[in-house]
Amino acid sequence: MQPPLQSQIQSQIQPQIVVIKIGTSSLSHPESGDLQLATIAKLVEAIVHLRREGHSVILVSSGAVGIGCGRLGLKQRPRKISKKQAVAAVGQGRLMRIYDDFFGSLQQPVAQVLLTRGNLIQRQHYMNVHATFHELLAMGVVPIVNENDTVAVDELKFGDNDTLSALVASLVEADWLFLLTDVDRLYSDDPRQNPDAQPIEFVEHSELQDLRQAIGEKQALGAQGGGTQWGTGGMTTKLDAARIASAAGVRTVITRGAFPDRLSAILHGENFGTQFAAQPKTVNARKRWIAYGMVPLGKLFLDDGAVKAVILKGRSLLPAGIIQVEGKFEANDSVSLCDREGKEIARGISNYSSHDILRILGSQSEDIPKLLGFDGEETVIHRDNLVGL
Repeated sequence: MQPPLQSQIQSQIQPQIVVIKIGTSSLSHPESGDLQLATIAKLVEAIVHLRREGHSVILVSSGAVGIGCGRLGLKQRPRKISKKQAVAAVGQGRLMRIYDDFFGSLQQPVAQVLLTRGNLIQRQHYMNVHATFHELLAMGVVPIVNENDTVAVDELKFGDNDTLSALVASLVEADWLFLLTDVDRLYSDDPRQNPDAQPIEFVEHSELQDLRQAIGEKQALGAQGGGTQWGTGGMTTKLDAARIASAAGVRTVITRGAFPDRLSAILHGENFGTQFAAQPKTVNARKRWIAYGMVPLGKLFLDDGAVKAVILKGRSLLPAGIIQVEGKFEANDSVSLCDREGKEIARGISNYSSHDILRILGSQSEDIPKLLGFDGEETVIHRDNLVGL
């Protein structure tokens, strides 16, 4: 893993779209859950500085549940979903008031944007959210985004704000995604327990999956694994977010939230944190929605020939290449495409239900009418509705 050449990043850069995600671990004290107002003040100053440099900025901020716990005198994050939603309702207003006060003192307008996964699943809703973000950015507003915990249900939750921030970065076609956390960068092991742990400065997109698997096996090692009692994220979720953003053409950086002044320095070529290379922006907005806006409701396992046809040749998926179906879904639902080992290689919108695919898998397209009793599509997933990951 080699760091990028500094010459690849101009010292005088053009205006960029920047998404910044800050987690509960950076916003609050680990023991009490109380807000670290000094960190918020520095973050606001850094964002306003980026705005004055000409950049558009979106802030994805955790903290509503943590602040709600503090306001209600709770000693730990609630587990019951209805109680957590109620606590989030208490905390979200307080969180926005704090941000509005800090940004307002520097004459920077802000807006609250609360999202659930349902806002991205339906194509029209997705486009409406896209338009709203770009109108806000055009007016010079900093949108402050959080998951709408008060109404979200489990099947329509992002799960963590790392994922939410990556999906927002993909949605708005951002140039940069900054994941601010309580460590300065990614390491080969937990540096608090292993003095020989090596810092990782740069990760190619092709290396992300192996790195994610290696870090996932070290979940018990503190900073490299799950989040704090006040937060839901961890290093593994940040790697998942980096994979989403990188695939969407967004350069991603994991860096320490206590030093938000470094954000501008990174944009100008300084090497802080761990940077993840961005894939070329070759996928259109509709296919980005298929890949990351929709929620896959099932899996199709493909033989080696189908994997090559779909990924290397960009062809449609035919029933002959399908060897196994997992999950229950209907026609026009999103599904994951996996190789024989279960590695997800693509996503797409299925022309058939899982029930019908089980009846035609392994068959030739011309046999579909006989097997199903009606004239159906020749393809299980047309190439226009399919995107590789």
